[in-house]
Amino acid sequence: MKTRFLGLALLAVVSCQRAANVEWVSTTFENPWQVMEAVEADAPAEASVVVDLKAVNQAVEGFGSCFNELGWTSLSELSEADRASIFQELYTPAGANFTMARMPLGSNDFSIDYYSYDDVDGDLALEHFSIDHDRATLLPFIRAAKAVNPSLRIWASPWCPPSWMKVNKHYANTSASVIFRSWAGMQDRMEDNLLPEDRQIPEGVDAFNQDPAYLEAYARYFGKFIDAYKAEGVDVFMVMPQNEPNSAQWYPACTWTPEGLAAFIKYLGPEMASRGVDVYLGTMERANPDLWDRILNDPEAGPCIKGMGFQWAGKDALPELHRRHPSLPCYQTEQECGDGRNDWAGAMHSWDLMKHYIGNGVQSYFYWNTSLLEGGVSTWGWTQNSLVVVDKESKTFRYSPEFYVFKHLTHYVQPGALVLTLGGTHSDALGFLNPDGRTVLLLANQSDAPKNVSVDGLPGHPRTVTLPAGSLNTLVL
Repeated sequence: MKTRFLGLALLAVVSCQRAANVEWVSTTFENPWQVMEAVEADAPAEASVVVDLKAVNQAVEGFGSCFNELGWTSLSELSEADRASIFQELYTPAGANFTMARMPLGSNDFSIDYYSYDDVDGDLALEHFSIDHDRATLLPFIRAAKAVNPSLRIWASPWCPPSWMKVNKHYANTSASVIFRSWAGMQDRMEDNLLPEDRQIPEGVDAFNQDPAYLEAYARYFGKFIDAYKAEGVDVFMVMPQNEPNSAQWYPACTWTPEGLAAFIKYLGPEMASRGVDVYLGTMERANPDLWDRILNDPEAGPCIKGMGFQWAGKDALPELHRRHPSLPCYQTEQECGDGRNDWAGAMHSWDLMKHYIGNGVQSYFYWNTSLLEGGVSTWGWTQNSLVVVDKESKTFRYSPEFYVFKHLTHYVQPGALVLTLGGTHSDALGFLNPDGRTVLLLANQSDAPKNVSVDGLPGHPRTVTLPAGSLNTLVL
């Protein structure tokens, strides 16, 4: 097999060249994004992929990542020219071509610190509401992305309401002292944030004040957020009422029971509908589909919900909920975050998750941290992976292996593409039929040896290709 090696400086922007009516790009840990010549393998196929263009499923809506404060502060360590090149790579068709994005509504676990848009206790009239905090971080981040992709579609969810709206009057639900003892050097950061036992709120309990006056005020809080961002030129097309409502975390968080969340959605739905903003039920991080059904089947809250969002263990509830509610679009809302190593194992885990979610009906798929400093440590001590990794000392950056996994999908699969059910014996694959008529196949070889795989079912394209050892490949036919 002949391989065309490209300089790393060009890898992020080069387009694959057509060879024998096949475009092929391959990534290994050592050599990302290499253009391959699609020559016939010189040995029989060990496995097969069979394409049936009539075996179509859901339509793709789009792909993207999240705007977090630590994403912007890490990118701010770079030169203006480097930042510009990153935004071109992430948000234009020449690069990863992200067409959608997620943002937090107030602070989240990758914020600089706790905050909300109204931190005045008891301000149910929201007279002190302001998004001024975001002018230093999130707004510049979003504007830089929209400058290169003005049609970028953005949705939002909160991690936590204003702390005074919670029954424990704190942004966190629980203490992290036990967790932080496992991370050397991080205990000091948490000393001021440790909650006494009588202020900790476990999973399965409503941390939000269920007084109707508070529920109604929080719905208006969402409305003010939509209006304030619209005034800044940022349209938010959809909201989810709570990130991980079942998780009692030591960073910004708010647990809800299904009944408590349904009570809130009864106010949120009309508030968003008056602005033409959809409400999706998310983000689901538990494997129990009945948690969502208790909301979806509520006679008042259920009709307000236009879609569903899933992440982490929620992936195991996705198949059954998609079966029960086939008319509701499904999003994968947050790529599992990794451990800050940004290694090939993390990339292949991302690929395996991608297969699961897309194979079970999601229409949109989102990575989590767009950019972080080397090591990926959050304000609250959690180390995570990112698409862009910034070295603060040298003022340089690199793209992580997970970035290339995403680009293998997002660079080639267009909004409106139909997900294909593939046949054959090589199951480590995804297939799509683009609106332009091209077929896109993602084929992985996670073994330590090259593997010959035949691609059949497309007229004029019977072919056996040799997938490099430890590789992810995109073939466009």
